[in-house]
Amino acid sequence: MSKQKIYNDPVYGFITIPTPLVAALIAHPFFQRLRNIKQLGLTHYVYPGALHTRFHHALGAMHLTMQAIETLRSKGVAINDDEAEALIIAVLLHDMGHGPFSHALENAIVQGVQHEWLSLRFMQHLNLLHNGKLQMAMDIFMDVYPKKFLHQLVSGQLDMDRLDYLNRDSFFTGVTEGVVSSDRIIKMLDVYNDTLVVEQKGIYSVEKFITARRLMYWQVYLHKTVLAAENLLLQILKRARFLAFKGHTLFATPAFTYFLTQPVTQAFFEQDEVLQQFALLDDTDVFASVKVWCNSTDKVLALLCSSLVNRNLYKTTLQTAPIESGIVQQWQTKAVTVLGIKPDDAAYFAFAGTVANNAYQLSDENIHIMYKDGTLLDIAQASDNLNISVLAQPVVKHFLCLHRNLF
Repeated sequence: MSKQKIYNDPVYGFITIPTPLVAALIAHPFFQRLRNIKQLGLTHYVYPGALHTRFHHALGAMHLTMQAIETLRSKGVAINDDEAEALIIAVLLHDMGHGPFSHALENAIVQGVQHEWLSLRFMQHLNLLHNGKLQMAMDIFMDVYPKKFLHQLVSGQLDMDRLDYLNRDSFFTGVTEGVVSSDRIIKMLDVYNDTLVVEQKGIYSVEKFITARRLMYWQVYLHKTVLAAENLLLQILKRARFLAFKGHTLFATPAFTYFLTQPVTQAFFEQDEVLQQFALLDDTDVFASVKVWCNSTDKVLALLCSSLVNRNLYKTTLQTAPIESGIVQQWQTKAVTVLGIKPDDAAYFAFAGTVANNAYQLSDENIHIMYKDGTLLDIAQASDNLNISVLAQPVVKHFLCLHRNLF
């Protein structure tokens, strides 16, 4: 590069772009699209500051990766320049497959396709564009590269993705419980037998990280009003697709129309045309349509869209016990009478569901604490905080969503 490119990030300060290839990938329309995809979907309906984007997050995760590489190299871990660049690219592009409103609409616009798989498809396309220079990054992303610890920095229980989004989401929501000491955790990283480990001195920072993740899930990501907003948007998409498949003409951008009018599954993405259409799709396409659909001739779609635009969200209860089916049926019966809708449409206005979270998963890729004598212990064993073992158990909660006009 003739001159070094930097970004001024509100969380970390100046972020440097390390190589010309990384700069070229950031400049590509596939990556620039992330500027128009909110990191936290509709969470700004609860926390007004949560308007940051996947673009912010990707650059932040890349920045932390560069710090991790520097730390590991200082401890004698062999990471050559090609591997460093590949790792940085893998982290930078890890979320490129997200659709509009991030996780809120995952599997809604494209059925049965995870954003990680779509990120890989985008990488494959960019790899062809750059004459195979992304192959090592893809190998690391897919966990087929010989040095397994590199993949753990991209996708693991203590990866750079999680370290960035906890601090970033905490910063923009104002929920200070999510703040973690990412600098200290990164300084405590090491590699032992090709496994990413944390030095014993970092144990309390890891405990804080796991606890912060649990708090952020229940206070932010799975907040009952966030669930209300995101489920309302899901119901809107469900209704719009139902109408489109029946032959109704709905206002939508060409890219959004493409996904509304046909079932798009993973097999479809083998065609470059589908990937190119998805690359044109972001939050703007969806919300512009929702605003227009407020005046739809379809009563159900119009009411749902008006509710979202005007923040007349579902009244939502969240509890540990399952929602009785009889209660849901009673509210659906009431919806038919109160809203003057068909019985078949009542489920848009009264329904139940479940959400689950576990802050720490017991798996083959646990967070390992390394003691001075070389002993490795899982954080759940090494910690004297009993909550860590508890947090390894999944927590399931049940919710009931009821349209406000029913009250």
